[in-house]
Amino acid sequence: MGSVEELSPTFVQGMKDCIPTLLGYISIGLAAGVVGVSSHLSIIEVALLSTLVYAGAAQFIICALLAVHSSISAIIVTTFIVNLRHFLLSATLAPHFKNYSLVKNVGIGLLVTDESFGVASNKIIKGEQINARWMNGLNVTAYICWIISCVIGAAFGNWISNPEMFGLDFALTAMFLALLILQLESVISSKLKHYLCLIMYMTIAMIILSFFMPSHLAVIIATVIVATIGVVTEK
Repeated sequence: MGSVEELSPTFVQGMKDCIPTLLGYISIGLAAGVVGVSSHLSIIEVALLSTLVYAGAAQFIICALLAVHSSISAIIVTTFIVNLRHFLLSATLAPHFKNYSLVKNVGIGLLVTDESFGVASNKIIKGEQINARWMNGLNVTAYICWIISCVIGAAFGNWISNPEMFGLDFALTAMFLALLILQLESVISSKLKHYLCLIMYMTIAMIILSFFMPSHLAVIIATVIVATIGVVTEK
């Protein structure tokens, strides 16, 4: 009979569990590469952006701000605000990796994305085990796929001038919907009321904040606030 270590999730299993999300990474990565080139970035600069920033929404925003010649400070602050949710994602997963070293936890946290968080959360909700090896397999696979997709998108940017015509702009949304459905299947009886309340809080917060600030900023701040409430009240 195998040991607990042998039966625990492996790096390869993490790679396999990442496969269903790769279509989203590839399609959005291609679009990000195209947008990068249209913002007058070189292929090397797109590669560096995808490697160092590694955040789809932030990369699109950076390219948009570069196109209108925004200041470096504005780009940094905006990117920081957009990516604040990653602190919450990592904080939610952190209790499952408390027995690992700081270096391993930092390595895991740096590569956590909305998609990998969704896959990990779905596994946790189902009562399945996760560990550092499995999480690294999930994260590294997504990371490499994202960089390659962005570079390919940049290389063929002049040929794909309108990503929306191929439906690339909907791929990420479709992937999130699929992850949401998988989670709802597991929590429909115990946590659905909690999630519906959070949706209501999110709507109310966005409406109230929109009276005092631009709507796009209201959405970001409302998301951070309600996500924090969700993490604190999660049972």
